[in-house]
Amino acid sequence: MGKGKLAKFAELDAMTHVVQPSKDEILQHFRLRGAWKADFFKSERPLVVELGCGRGEYTVALARREPGTNYLGIDVKGARIWKGAKEALADGLDNVGFLRTRIEWLEQAFAPGEIDEIWITFPDPQIKYQRAKHRMVNPEFLTRYRRLLKPGGLLHLKTDSEFLHGYLHGILELQGHEVLESYHDVYRQLEPYPDHVAFACQTYYERFFMDKGKTITYLKFRFA
Repeated sequence: MGKGKLAKFAELDAMTHVVQPSKDEILQHFRLRGAWKADFFKSERPLVVELGCGRGEYTVALARREPGTNYLGIDVKGARIWKGAKEALADGLDNVGFLRTRIEWLEQAFAPGEIDEIWITFPDPQIKYQRAKHRMVNPEFLTRYRRLLKPGGLLHLKTDSEFLHGYLHGILELQGHEVLESYHDVYRQLEPYPDHVAFACQTYYERFFMDKGKTITYLKFRFA
């Protein structure tokens, strides 16, 4: 492991707004499960979670946009989280936190109904059929999200993958969930609405894909 990563991990260990539980801690009895608002944020403000947050760009941007809401970025890679965690600290944002863990362990990290909204930004589409179980919007993952979201809670997917956008749209129609917004090209279709939340941030990966000529899709829904 490089010295740069070791230095970042050391900094993360000292940050009180970053939680890095061990596998045993998260799977046996995680202390913050059901207590994120009261014990971590010390605020009953709504809790919005970004899954696979990477560098935390969207987590931080949304927190700046909505200071009356708590934002928690989740990723398994500490070196990625470090950038967003540093930025939130430098900006004095008290409504930002980060959790380093696996998405598969979400139900050990949160209690049913504890989350108000979920964001998924630019996940790997896992296009090959044999990788379908790893798609972050497959039916199994959606069932988990449904249990963790409060009744009426929202889920957002922003991606460059038309395949993943269509895949999720098809599942939602089949299962009878309520699609609130669906755009195949947000920067063209939402141009008249510059304050739309889909414009809150352009992540590193988003800019990378746009430079390659890809359009950006956005979908917002709630479970029936």
